[in-house]
Amino acid sequence: MHTKDYYDITIIGGGPVGMFAATYARMRLAKTQIIESLDQLGGQVQALFPSKKIYDIPAFPAVTGSELVQQLEKQLEHFSPDVFLGETVEGFTKVEDGFEIKTSKRTTYSKTIIIATGAGAFEPRKLKLANASDFEGSNLHYLVTDIEKFRGKDLAIAGGGDSAIDWALELAPIANSIHLIHRRDKFRALEANIAALKQTDVIFQTPYLISELADNQGKLKLTLNKVRSDETKELTVDHLLVNYGFSSSSKAMEAWQLTLENRGIKTNIALETSTPGIYAIGDIAQHEGKLDLMATGFGEAPTAVNNALLYIYPDKRQPAHSTQLIKKFEEAQN
Repeated sequence: MHTKDYYDITIIGGGPVGMFAATYARMRLAKTQIIESLDQLGGQVQALFPSKKIYDIPAFPAVTGSELVQQLEKQLEHFSPDVFLGETVEGFTKVEDGFEIKTSKRTTYSKTIIIATGAGAFEPRKLKLANASDFEGSNLHYLVTDIEKFRGKDLAIAGGGDSAIDWALELAPIANSIHLIHRRDKFRALEANIAALKQTDVIFQTPYLISELADNQGKLKLTLNKVRSDETKELTVDHLLVNYGFSSSSKAMEAWQLTLENRGIKTNIALETSTPGIYAIGDIAQHEGKLDLMATGFGEAPTAVNNALLYIYPDKRQPAHSTQLIKKFEEAQN
Protein backbone atom coordinates (compact mmCIF):
# COMPACT_ATOMS: atom_id res chain seq x y z
CA MET A 1 0.00 0.00 0.00
CA HIS A 2 1.32 3.42 -0.95
CA THR A 3 2.06 5.71 1.97
CA LYS A 4 1.96 8.76 -0.33
CA ASP A 5 -0.70 9.86 -2.78
CA TYR A 6 0.53 8.66 -6.17
CA TYR A 7 -0.77 9.53 -9.60
CA ASP A 8 -0.80 6.68 -12.09
CA ILE A 9 0.51 8.98 -14.83
CA THR A 10 2.07 12.43 -14.70
CA ILE A 11 2.26 14.22 -18.04
CA ILE A 12 4.94 16.89 -18.24
CA GLY A 13 3.81 19.42 -20.85
CA GLY A 14 0.36 20.83 -21.57
CA GLY A 15 0.59 21.34 -25.31
CA PRO A 16 -1.84 19.64 -27.72
CA VAL A 17 -0.08 16.26 -27.50
CA GLY A 18 0.13 16.36 -23.70
CA MET A 19 -3.54 17.39 -23.48
CA PHE A 20 -4.67 14.47 -25.63
CA ALA A 21 -2.44 12.08 -23.66
CA ALA A 22 -4.17 13.22 -20.46
CA THR A 23 -7.59 12.75 -22.05
CA TYR A 24 -6.75 9.23 -23.17
CA ALA A 25 -5.20 8.37 -19.78
CA ARG A 26 -8.44 9.41 -18.06
CA MET A 27 -10.44 7.40 -20.60
CA ARG A 28 -8.45 4.45 -19.28
CA LEU A 29 -9.41 5.54 -15.73
CA ALA A 30 -5.83 6.38 -14.81
CA LYS A 31 -5.32 8.95 -12.06
CA THR A 32 -3.64 11.66 -14.12
CA GLN A 33 -2.06 15.08 -13.76
CA ILE A 34 -0.63 17.57 -16.27
CA ILE A 35 2.21 19.87 -15.22
CA GLU A 36 2.69 22.86 -17.58
CA SER A 37 5.30 25.61 -17.21
CA LEU A 38 3.17 28.29 -18.92
CA ASP A 39 0.09 29.88 -17.36
CA GLN A 40 -2.18 28.33 -19.99
CA LEU A 41 -2.64 25.06 -21.83
CA GLY A 42 -1.82 24.74 -25.51
CA GLY A 43 1.96 25.00 -25.46
CA GLN A 44 3.69 26.52 -28.46
CA VAL A 45 0.56 26.34 -30.60
CA GLN A 46 -1.37 28.65 -28.27
CA ALA A 47 1.55 30.83 -27.19
CA LEU A 48 3.33 31.37 -30.49
CA PHE A 49 0.77 31.22 -33.29
CA PRO A 50 -2.82 31.06 -31.99
CA SER A 51 -4.33 32.58 -35.15
CA LYS A 52 -2.29 30.70 -37.71
CA LYS A 53 -3.96 27.89 -39.58
CA ILE A 54 -2.76 24.29 -39.24
CA TYR A 55 -3.36 21.91 -42.13
CA ASP A 56 -2.11 18.52 -40.94
CA ILE A 57 -4.70 17.69 -38.26
CA PRO A 58 -6.97 14.77 -39.28
CA ALA A 59 -10.62 15.72 -39.94
CA PHE A 60 -9.82 19.47 -40.10
CA PRO A 61 -9.24 20.90 -43.60
CA ALA A 62 -7.77 23.87 -41.73
CA VAL A 63 -7.87 24.89 -38.07
CA THR A 64 -6.25 27.72 -36.14
CA GLY A 65 -4.09 26.98 -33.12
CA SER A 66 -6.67 28.60 -30.85
CA GLU A 67 -9.54 26.57 -32.31
CA LEU A 68 -7.59 23.34 -31.96
CA VAL A 69 -6.67 24.06 -28.33
CA GLN A 70 -10.27 25.04 -27.52
CA GLN A 71 -11.51 21.68 -28.81
CA LEU A 72 -8.80 19.81 -26.92
CA GLU A 73 -9.75 21.72 -23.74
CA LYS A 74 -13.42 20.74 -24.15
CA GLN A 75 -12.38 17.12 -24.52
CA LEU A 76 -10.04 17.41 -21.53
CA GLU A 77 -12.67 19.02 -19.29
CA HIS A 78 -15.00 16.08 -19.86
CA PHE A 79 -12.44 13.66 -18.39
CA SER A 80 -11.09 16.03 -15.68
CA PRO A 81 -7.43 15.24 -15.08
CA ASP A 82 -5.68 17.45 -12.53
CA VAL A 83 -4.01 20.40 -14.26
CA PHE A 84 -1.20 22.47 -12.74
CA LEU A 85 -0.19 25.60 -14.67
CA GLY A 86 2.75 27.96 -14.20
CA GLU A 87 4.77 25.12 -12.70
CA THR A 88 8.11 23.79 -13.97
CA VAL A 89 9.40 20.27 -13.33
CA GLU A 90 12.89 20.66 -11.92
CA GLY A 91 13.69 16.97 -11.54
CA PHE A 92 12.48 13.53 -10.55
CA THR A 93 13.92 10.66 -8.56
CA LYS A 94 13.13 6.95 -8.69
CA VAL A 95 11.58 5.79 -5.43
CA GLU A 96 10.14 2.45 -4.37
CA ASP A 97 6.63 2.96 -5.75
CA GLY A 98 7.43 5.16 -8.75
CA PHE A 99 8.89 8.65 -8.94
CA GLU A 100 9.21 11.66 -6.65
CA ILE A 101 8.78 14.76 -8.81
CA LYS A 102 10.13 18.15 -7.70
CA THR A 103 8.54 21.18 -9.33
CA SER A 104 9.01 24.90 -8.85
CA LYS A 105 6.03 24.84 -6.47
CA ARG A 106 5.71 21.42 -4.82
CA THR A 107 6.73 17.77 -4.51
CA THR A 108 4.41 15.22 -6.08
CA TYR A 109 4.49 11.46 -6.69
CA SER A 110 3.66 9.35 -9.72
CA LYS A 111 3.93 5.71 -10.73
CA THR A 112 4.90 6.67 -14.28
CA ILE A 113 5.79 9.82 -16.24
CA ILE A 114 5.06 10.81 -19.83
CA ILE A 115 7.17 13.71 -21.14
CA ALA A 116 5.41 15.83 -23.78
CA THR A 117 7.37 19.08 -23.61
CA GLY A 118 7.77 19.72 -27.33
CA ALA A 119 10.95 21.74 -27.86
CA GLY A 120 11.34 22.46 -24.14
CA ALA A 121 9.92 24.66 -21.40
CA PHE A 122 8.77 27.99 -22.82
CA GLU A 123 8.72 31.34 -21.04
CA PRO A 124 7.79 34.70 -22.55
CA ARG A 125 10.61 37.22 -22.92
CA LYS A 126 9.61 40.02 -20.59
CA LEU A 127 9.76 43.80 -20.82
CA LYS A 128 13.07 44.85 -19.26
CA LEU A 129 11.90 47.77 -17.16
CA ALA A 130 12.42 47.93 -13.40
CA ASN A 131 8.73 48.38 -12.55
CA ALA A 132 7.23 46.16 -15.27
CA SER A 133 6.32 43.44 -12.76
CA ASP A 134 4.13 45.96 -10.89
CA PHE A 135 1.67 45.91 -13.81
CA GLU A 136 1.76 42.22 -14.73
CA GLY A 137 -1.66 40.61 -14.52
CA SER A 138 -3.48 43.95 -14.51
CA ASN A 139 -2.38 46.22 -17.37
CA LEU A 140 0.61 44.26 -18.70
CA HIS A 141 0.21 40.87 -20.40
CA TYR A 142 2.54 38.39 -22.11
CA LEU A 143 -0.16 35.94 -23.19
CA VAL A 144 -3.61 36.44 -24.71
CA THR A 145 -5.86 33.81 -23.17
CA ASP A 146 -9.24 35.53 -23.61
CA ILE A 147 -9.64 38.19 -26.29
CA GLU A 148 -12.97 39.32 -24.79
CA LYS A 149 -10.99 40.90 -21.95
CA PHE A 150 -9.80 43.50 -24.45
CA ARG A 151 -13.11 44.30 -26.16
CA GLY A 152 -13.67 48.05 -26.40
CA LYS A 153 -10.32 48.82 -24.78
CA ASP A 154 -7.38 50.98 -25.83
CA LEU A 155 -4.42 48.67 -26.40
CA ALA A 156 -0.72 48.81 -27.13
CA ILE A 157 1.02 45.76 -28.59
CA ALA A 158 4.82 45.60 -28.43
CA GLY A 159 6.61 43.29 -30.83
CA GLY A 160 7.38 42.77 -34.49
CA GLY A 161 7.09 39.04 -35.11
CA ASP A 162 4.34 36.77 -36.38
CA SER A 163 2.66 36.40 -32.98
CA ALA A 164 2.48 40.16 -32.33
CA ILE A 165 0.94 40.67 -35.78
CA ASP A 166 -1.46 37.78 -35.17
CA TRP A 167 -2.59 39.41 -31.90
CA ALA A 168 -3.14 42.74 -33.63
CA LEU A 169 -5.18 41.13 -36.42
CA GLU A 170 -7.29 39.18 -33.95
CA LEU A 171 -7.94 42.15 -31.65
CA ALA A 172 -8.39 44.88 -34.27
CA PRO A 173 -12.11 44.14 -34.84
CA ILE A 174 -13.00 44.35 -31.13
CA ALA A 175 -10.57 46.87 -29.57
CA ASN A 176 -11.32 50.58 -29.38
CA SER A 177 -7.78 51.36 -30.55
CA ILE A 178 -4.47 49.56 -31.04
CA HIS A 179 -0.95 51.00 -31.14
CA LEU A 180 1.62 48.56 -32.53
CA ILE A 181 5.07 49.38 -31.14
CA HIS A 182 8.20 48.00 -32.79
CA ARG A 183 11.84 49.08 -32.72
CA ARG A 184 12.17 48.75 -36.49
CA ASP A 185 10.13 49.98 -39.45
CA LYS A 186 10.12 46.46 -40.88
CA PHE A 187 8.36 43.50 -39.27
CA ARG A 188 9.44 39.85 -39.03
CA ALA A 189 6.05 38.47 -40.04
CA LEU A 190 4.20 37.15 -43.06
CA GLU A 191 3.87 39.88 -45.68
CA ALA A 192 0.21 39.00 -46.28
CA ASN A 193 -0.60 39.49 -42.58
CA ILE A 194 1.22 42.83 -42.45
CA ALA A 195 -0.67 43.96 -45.55
CA ALA A 196 -3.96 42.88 -43.95
CA LEU A 197 -3.09 44.75 -40.75
CA LYS A 198 -2.42 47.95 -42.71
CA GLN A 199 -6.02 47.81 -43.92
CA THR A 200 -7.22 48.13 -40.31
CA ASP A 201 -7.20 51.15 -37.97
CA VAL A 202 -4.12 49.91 -36.09
CA ILE A 203 -1.65 52.75 -35.50
CA PHE A 204 1.98 51.80 -36.25
CA GLN A 205 4.46 53.25 -33.77
CA THR A 206 7.85 52.62 -35.42
CA PRO A 207 10.73 52.74 -34.80
CA TYR A 208 10.10 53.13 -31.06
CA LEU A 209 11.02 51.39 -27.81
CA ILE A 210 9.12 51.53 -24.53
CA SER A 211 11.33 53.37 -22.02
CA GLU A 212 8.96 54.00 -19.09
CA LEU A 213 5.73 52.71 -17.56
CA ALA A 214 3.58 54.62 -15.12
CA ASP A 215 0.12 54.32 -13.59
CA ASN A 216 -2.42 56.87 -14.81
CA GLN A 217 -5.63 56.51 -12.77
CA GLY A 218 -5.78 52.77 -13.35
CA LYS A 219 -4.62 53.01 -16.94
CA LEU A 220 -1.06 52.56 -18.16
CA LYS A 221 1.03 55.48 -19.41
CA LEU A 222 3.81 54.51 -21.80
CA THR A 223 6.78 56.65 -22.69
CA LEU A 224 8.18 55.77 -26.12
CA ASN A 225 11.68 56.63 -27.27
CA LYS A 226 12.39 56.88 -30.96
CA VAL A 227 15.33 54.65 -31.90
CA ARG A 228 18.62 56.58 -32.37
CA SER A 229 16.91 59.82 -31.41
CA ASP A 230 16.05 61.94 -28.37
CA GLU A 231 12.44 62.16 -29.55
CA THR A 232 9.84 60.80 -27.12
CA LYS A 233 6.06 60.48 -27.06
CA GLU A 234 3.51 59.29 -24.52
CA LEU A 235 0.55 56.94 -24.87
CA THR A 236 -2.12 56.06 -22.32
CA VAL A 237 -3.81 52.69 -22.79
CA ASP A 238 -5.92 50.23 -20.85
CA HIS A 239 -3.60 47.30 -21.57
CA LEU A 240 -0.10 46.65 -22.90
CA LEU A 241 0.47 43.29 -24.61
CA VAL A 242 4.12 42.36 -25.02
CA ASN A 243 5.26 39.70 -27.45
CA TYR A 244 9.03 39.67 -27.72
CA GLY A 245 9.01 35.95 -28.38
CA PHE A 246 9.59 33.02 -26.07
CA SER A 247 12.74 31.47 -24.69
CA SER A 248 12.96 27.71 -24.50
CA SER A 249 15.22 25.76 -22.23
CA SER A 250 16.44 22.19 -22.45
CA LYS A 251 18.45 22.50 -19.21
CA ALA A 252 15.74 20.74 -17.22
CA MET A 253 15.70 17.91 -19.74
CA GLU A 254 19.48 17.52 -19.43
CA ALA A 255 19.13 17.35 -15.65
CA TRP A 256 16.62 14.49 -15.93
CA GLN A 257 19.50 12.11 -16.80
CA LEU A 258 17.73 10.42 -19.70
CA THR A 259 19.52 9.31 -22.85
CA LEU A 260 19.32 12.14 -25.39
CA GLU A 261 19.36 12.03 -29.18
CA ASN A 262 19.12 14.83 -31.77
CA ARG A 263 18.17 17.42 -29.10
CA GLY A 264 15.39 15.17 -27.89
CA ILE A 265 14.89 12.16 -25.63
CA LYS A 266 15.69 8.76 -27.09
CA THR A 267 12.83 6.24 -26.89
CA ASN A 268 12.24 2.67 -27.97
CA ILE A 269 9.29 1.33 -29.96
CA ALA A 270 7.13 1.44 -26.80
CA LEU A 271 8.08 5.15 -26.41
CA GLU A 272 9.90 4.28 -23.19
CA THR A 273 13.02 6.27 -22.37
CA SER A 274 16.26 4.91 -20.93
CA THR A 275 14.54 4.92 -17.51
CA PRO A 276 11.80 2.27 -17.18
CA GLY A 277 8.47 3.87 -16.32
CA ILE A 278 9.28 7.16 -18.07
CA TYR A 279 7.97 7.72 -21.61
CA ALA A 280 8.28 10.53 -24.14
CA ILE A 281 5.92 11.60 -26.93
CA GLY A 282 5.64 14.40 -29.47
CA ASP A 283 8.55 16.49 -30.73
CA ILE A 284 10.69 15.74 -27.67
CA ALA A 285 10.66 11.98 -28.41
CA GLN A 286 13.28 10.71 -30.84
CA HIS A 287 13.38 7.27 -32.42
CA GLU A 288 14.19 5.81 -35.81
CA GLY A 289 11.94 7.14 -38.56
CA LYS A 290 10.38 9.80 -36.33
CA LEU A 291 8.54 12.71 -37.99
CA ASP A 292 8.07 15.86 -35.88
CA LEU A 293 4.42 16.41 -36.72
CA MET A 294 1.56 17.09 -34.33
CA ALA A 295 -0.34 14.21 -35.95
CA THR A 296 2.54 11.90 -35.02
CA GLY A 297 2.41 13.06 -31.41
CA PHE A 298 -1.34 12.46 -31.21
CA GLY A 299 -0.76 8.89 -32.38
CA GLU A 300 2.04 8.34 -29.88
CA ALA A 301 -0.11 9.44 -26.91
CA PRO A 302 -2.30 6.29 -26.60
CA THR A 303 0.74 4.06 -27.17
CA ALA A 304 2.63 5.70 -24.30
CA VAL A 305 -0.41 5.68 -22.01
CA ASN A 306 -1.15 2.01 -22.65
CA ASN A 307 2.47 1.03 -22.13
CA ALA A 308 2.66 3.10 -18.94
CA LEU A 309 -0.41 1.33 -17.56
CA LEU A 310 0.98 -2.04 -18.64
CA TYR A 311 4.15 -1.14 -16.69
CA ILE A 312 2.05 -0.40 -13.58
CA TYR A 313 -0.46 -3.23 -13.97
CA PRO A 314 1.26 -5.96 -16.05
CA ASP A 315 -1.70 -8.36 -15.70
CA LYS A 316 -4.36 -5.84 -16.70
CA ARG A 317 -6.06 -6.45 -20.03
CA GLN A 318 -5.30 -3.90 -22.75
CA PRO A 319 -8.21 -1.70 -23.91
CA ALA A 320 -10.47 -2.29 -26.86
CA HIS A 321 -12.29 0.46 -28.77
CA SER A 322 -12.93 3.97 -27.46
CA THR A 323 -16.66 3.30 -27.19
CA GLN A 324 -15.96 0.63 -24.59
CA LEU A 325 -13.53 2.93 -22.77
CA ILE A 326 -16.15 5.67 -22.60
CA LYS A 327 -18.73 3.23 -21.27
CA LYS A 328 -16.34 2.13 -18.50
CA PHE A 329 -15.44 5.75 -17.73
CA GLU A 330 -19.09 6.77 -17.42
CA GLU A 331 -19.83 3.75 -15.23
CA ALA A 332 -16.95 4.76 -12.95
CA GLN A 333 -18.43 8.25 -12.54
CA ASN A 334 -21.77 6.88 -11.29
